[in-house]
Amino acid sequence: MTQSTGPEPALAAGEDPRRYAQILTAVYDATMTGGKSPARPREVVGDSWRRLQTLGIDPELGNPAETQMDVSDLELSRRESGLFDILDDLARGLESVVQDGDNILVVADRNGRVLWRSGSTSVLDRADGLGFVEGANWAEDSVGTNAIGTALVSRRAVQIFSAEHYVRSHHSWTCAGAPIRDPRTGQVLGAIDVSGPAKTVHPTTIALVDAVARLAESQLREIHRSTLDRLRSVAAPMLARLQSPALAVDANGWVAAVESVALRNRILLPEDLATGRFWLPTLGVCDFEPLPGGWLVRPTSTTDSGVADVGSTRIRIDLRNSQKPRIEVRSEVGEWTHEPTPRHAEILYLLATDRQGRTAAQMAADLFGDDGRAITVRAEMSRLRKHLAGIISTQPYRLDESAIVEVITPSDMSRLLPHSSAPAIRAARG
Repeated sequence: MTQSTGPEPALAAGEDPRRYAQILTAVYDATMTGGKSPARPREVVGDSWRRLQTLGIDPELGNPAETQMDVSDLELSRRESGLFDILDDLARGLESVVQDGDNILVVADRNGRVLWRSGSTSVLDRADGLGFVEGANWAEDSVGTNAIGTALVSRRAVQIFSAEHYVRSHHSWTCAGAPIRDPRTGQVLGAIDVSGPAKTVHPTTIALVDAVARLAESQLREIHRSTLDRLRSVAAPMLARLQSPALAVDANGWVAAVESVALRNRILLPEDLATGRFWLPTLGVCDFEPLPGGWLVRPTSTTDSGVADVGSTRIRIDLRNSQKPRIEVRSEVGEWTHEPTPRHAEILYLLATDRQGRTAAQMAADLFGDDGRAITVRAEMSRLRKHLAGIISTQPYRLDESAIVEVITPSDMSRLLPHSSAPAIRAARG
């Protein structure tokens, strides 16, 4: 039988949930013990059960080896999930389901980690008893068949009711989840889920959850379009002045503007990209220069894949106004500016005064006086590199080695040492 790809409710409209839950319990008990089952589970559920039995997951325990994520790791995962910017849209779209107090709204990343949840105190307390908390791993191979993990595996909207859950302790729950895909790549970013006591099951919930997931993908598409528009507004004048083949692409290779190059949607960028000369499969040897949130790509006529002998990028970090720090980037093809947050200005100052670079732990000590806060630093760097991916390299974090960097500071900052702590920087900026 061909498996449906559309949202499939766990029970039909008008069906008695209690009676159906009894049937599912009989099916579950027979399947788990190897007995004769009175019926077959739905295909999506049966497939999940077989996967978990093959993995040897205990239906009474799940996978107890899984540990909860700590707060700092959770914050980093939220920022890097690709879902952060659409959280409010997800919450608004499912407000009607959650506001009655019987259900919770959950957003998980592509690995099934719970990133956010919201709902009434009473239902959250019940979820706590299952370990259904922020930072927990709700992947299928961790907690068995469930709407988050099974939606991520099957890549389709899934509703799971009562004894369709693989782990017995979850039988008093129902959940409806749908995957959210990155519209740029088609890859799954995570899943959205509505969960609650089994009595709250309703066949329309899965359709609503799936619709909200599709709307979220549309919002991600609009965010990407806006990002490319901003990059285009900076790059288009530069390309016009060049009067030679060139492209402006974002950090993932999506094309924002072109000049004298065949139009295409995306190019494959090399890993560990930096300012210089690299070979691309579709364009050959190209010179790369940083743009805000992306790269200027200039195909060359050479076949050499070495480092380009191009004019140096100049980076000016202006810290004279503590409330409005500014970074200016200039190259032979033009210039652009970015206004970092005060925290990001501190990071840029540290990197400018130590061109060899700083590890996350070293920067945590610089910024917070505590090298144990490396996860917080990585979260900040992730946000900063969205704007300055072509300027800041990683492992360790450092400014582009080939760039000429100038730092303009208030006169009382001139005494600061390269590895000054953030309190000293803030005091000097004061």
